[in-house]
Amino acid sequence: MIYLDAAATTLEKPSQVARAMAEAVQTMSSPGRGRYPASRCAEETTFRCRNEAAELFGVPSPEQVIITSNATHGLNIAMHSLVKPGSRVIISGYEHNSVLRPLHAVPGVELVIIDAPLFDREEMTRQWKQALRQGADAAVCVHVSNVFGYVLPIKEIADLCRCHGVPLVVDASQSAGVLPLSLRELGAAFIAMPGHKGLYGPQGTGLLLCGTDTEPLLRGGTGSASRSREMPEELPDRLEAGTHNMPGIAGLLEGIRFVRRCGTEQIAHHEQMLVRRAAEKLRKMDGVRLWYDETGSSQSGVLSFAVEGLDCEEVGEALAEKGVAVRAGLHCAPLAHQTVGTQEKGTIRLSPSVFTSGGQIDSFCRCLQGIIRDSARF
Repeated sequence: MIYLDAAATTLEKPSQVARAMAEAVQTMSSPGRGRYPASRCAEETTFRCRNEAAELFGVPSPEQVIITSNATHGLNIAMHSLVKPGSRVIISGYEHNSVLRPLHAVPGVELVIIDAPLFDREEMTRQWKQALRQGADAAVCVHVSNVFGYVLPIKEIADLCRCHGVPLVVDASQSAGVLPLSLRELGAAFIAMPGHKGLYGPQGTGLLLCGTDTEPLLRGGTGSASRSREMPEELPDRLEAGTHNMPGIAGLLEGIRFVRRCGTEQIAHHEQMLVRRAAEKLRKMDGVRLWYDETGSSQSGVLSFAVEGLDCEEVGEALAEKGVAVRAGLHCAPLAHQTVGTQEKGTIRLSPSVFTSGGQIDSFCRCLQGIIRDSARF
């Protein structure tokens, strides 16, 4: 199989990830629940995971790294901490349902959507500046669009939010492990990310980097302050109720170590090179429309396209029958499609990983060309 759906989940992982998970099942219980070896081993592994993440993402203290079940979990904690009924919240026009749905669930939220054109970083920044002048209680912005691979001007947006005293939540689902990202430099209130995408960890893992006060989303046992009926004030216990996913944490630790060894700059270069290679071949095919930043300055390793006269879902299915895995449709991000004007049919998305080769991109393009050619016969 040619796997080109890393923006959903990186299926191919470093071998150390699976080994660490298998070992954790055999050797680790719950961290902070005892002084016996299995509990101490779990505690040490959890700390190492926090510490590696803190160093990779510029977090002042490992305790500010919260282990979650995915990016959606982290985003819900962040918005639960900042957004109250009646709050005014600014978001970009490229947000995922992991942002839209939690905000929709809060009564009376005034939502301001920045719908600047695709790949126009200057206009995006200008509209954020204008919206922030009118005040806001919180802001949420995706770093990279999961649909179009658009790298938003997150540093400029973060600077503007700091100037106006508006806490910013960054959705780093498509950038963590691929692009430079620092809680310290951005000064964000929260940065949420999955463990199973660019960090090459297993599904069911994620991280929330905390730069401000927090409000627990879940309440329960933490292994600390057991006499109190209130959640602990201190991080990470305040936000980590219940038993930890130790096989997941052990795997995530190895995924983060892999990313640090490879280097995010090298990973980004590899993915962008593959996307550029695909774009060059796709633009030569009859009826193919690309959403691609020709300058390369705002394009990550995610590429959307469509084929005139063919349904996106049907193209995705036809590719799957040929052994090529892509994503087709709305990608759980209808707002992004609405902003760009593709909400009626969606797009087909390819997203390589560090394990994808140039030859696999070429094979994908040949498969797509065959599908287009076969459709023209009918």
